[in-house]
Amino acid sequence: MIDDKDRKIIEILLDNGRATFTEMAKKIGVTEAAVRKRVKRLEETGIIKKYTTIVDHKALGYSIVGLVGVDAESDKLLRIADAISTHDWAKKVWITTGDHMIMVEVWAADNSVFMKVLEEIGKLEGVTKVCPAIVLETVKI
Repeated sequence: MIDDKDRKIIEILLDNGRATFTEMAKKIGVTEAAVRKRVKRLEETGIIKKYTTIVDHKALGYSIVGLVGVDAESDKLLRIADAISTHDWAKKVWITTGDHMIMVEVWAADNSVFMKVLEEIGKLEGVTKVCPAIVLETVKI
């Protein structure tokens, strides 16, 4: 169970994953040791799963970010999601409800590379439909 102080720690880390224990302690009014213990417990219980970095995809040479919906034969769903997740171009892979069974965030250098990725996904055994959308602007991360 988490309390308001844990939630505040999580909010701080979501805003700045490099926030120090001292900074967090000052913001929530507890000692640095208390913050350290709380963060360790949040990590050990799996509430904090990992720390990551958000990068500018264009600065890394990826001009295209696409969200790709994938429909699949139900008995092959997990196998397809696993196969997609092995590729470097697949930055995030979700199994979802709604319009598509699998959603994939794809980074590609240009339109031709994006098209090759779509073809590759479409050729996976059990894929029934591939529905791409190119992200025009990121409003919030």
